[in-house]
Amino acid sequence: MAQVIEEGSELKLILSPLERLGALHGSMTFPKSALIRSYVMDTPWNRKVGMIGVRAPGTGCPWLIMLGTLRGRGFKDFAAVYGKGPANVYEFEGQEFRRWIVTVREL
Repeated sequence: MAQVIEEGSELKLILSPLERLGALHGSMTFPKSALIRSYVMDTPWNRKVGMIGVRAPGTGCPWLIMLGTLRGRGFKDFAAVYGKGPANVYEFEGQEFRRWIVTVREL
């Protein structure tokens, strides 16, 4: 399962080898200074506030998995969402992706 790790002045989104294959994208690193805000979204599948846009490239099956790039008019988000549970959202400014949407790990 994808993990977001804070390391020094960077945030790293670490993907497993299978996630890299399914997302057609590698792990990524953004500076913490580009982070606008982070929050937990209870319903990431909500098409009005959650995952919006067209998945391209990546893997998707509604309410089961969304893995990869979501594109819309003037934006790109990256999703690593599994199941119907909550997801952490990281919003950035001036980076390749506007948001990372990542399933919350259950302990």
